[in-house]
Amino acid sequence: MHPADEIRGVKSKKLTKKSIVIAVTGSIAAVETIKLSRELIRHGAEVIPIMTPSSTKIIHPNALWFATGNKPITELTGQTEHVFFCGQIKNQVDLLLICPCTANTVSKIAHGIDDTVVTTFATTAIGSGVPILIVPAMHLSMYDHKIVQKNIDICKKIGIKFIEPKIEKNKAKMAELDEVISYVFRETSKQDFLGKKLLIIGGPTAESIDDVRIITNRSSGKTAIELAKNAFYHGANVELWYGSGLEIPPDFININNFESINDLLELLIKKNLKKYDIIILCAALSDYIPKKQKGKISSGKDKLVIEMSPAQKIISKLREKSPNSTIIGFKLEGKKDILYKRAFNLLKKNNLDYVVGNTLSGINKDENEIWIINKKGKSNHKKGNKVQLADYILDNI
Repeated sequence: MHPADEIRGVKSKKLTKKSIVIAVTGSIAAVETIKLSRELIRHGAEVIPIMTPSSTKIIHPNALWFATGNKPITELTGQTEHVFFCGQIKNQVDLLLICPCTANTVSKIAHGIDDTVVTTFATTAIGSGVPILIVPAMHLSMYDHKIVQKNIDICKKIGIKFIEPKIEKNKAKMAELDEVISYVFRETSKQDFLGKKLLIIGGPTAESIDDVRIITNRSSGKTAIELAKNAFYHGANVELWYGSGLEIPPDFININNFESINDLLELLIKKNLKKYDIIILCAALSDYIPKKQKGKISSGKDKLVIEMSPAQKIISKLREKSPNSTIIGFKLEGKKDILYKRAFNLLKKNNLDYVVGNTLSGINKDENEIWIINKKGKSNHKKGNKVQLADYILDNI
């Protein structure tokens, strides 16, 4: 057994039975492909490395051989490796990932020039329909070159996907590894949400008591973020409205932040909710709003009474704002024996399509237990970590 097999699938099974050709070109970011290859394997992938001559001057082929368990292809032979992996064959690979990709290689691919292993693999993949994902990395002056940008557009028009580089000072840097992995998930998934617009509202609200203190909920926002990520992997166009949770949403998700119920109400007014095919409200919203006092309440009091009034119910406004969307609400209860009844009542009262019920056991934890209830009152039950549960919720939808 090669050492790469010892880590295969230890993080997830998202890429199990997926074969990915990682094509390395002559950018200094090539050094990152060792870590990237290992991460792909940790999610279950079989990784086949190929290298341009320039890239072998930056990292030795033996490094990628060790990282993947497969000897890098640095030249084509009588085995016609480009056809074996990316041709019109029965068991072609699932993805050609060109990472990092130089301006030189982008331009050659755009014009059908085959003078390296990577460009020949790309031409073959284009002709046979193998998905291609390109991760550019170069000096900013090269990336901003009008002809290079034109060549990127040519590639996009024929269906090649790009992960935009991070622009820092005078560099167009390779995207972070987590972002690359997320796009790989997206390109190799079943894409059952492709073209769907999905809004997720999550995280806790925080209401001001005075200019210093707040009242909030014990919610991490993890479920909302996992739903957003998994919907992205499924091909959806995802927007996340995110409260004051401790979890940090990924950069590749479009985010609007809110803090209070009033902030959220303003978003509902400003945004056109009719454009969303699916809306999921899993936020931990305040049920009561304190009467805010100016300045800072003095410390040292023997007793402090905070006057609170009921907050407006966001969920009651969603159907009004978006009559044709599939809307999913969440219902949290302290006891299981009353959860189903109250969750189903919430569904009927607000004309929802589904309600996801859960208990206090999942707060600020990675594990949770949920019940998904539909309009007919049928309930599906699932226990697991929040990553698995996010996928389960989307599968039910």
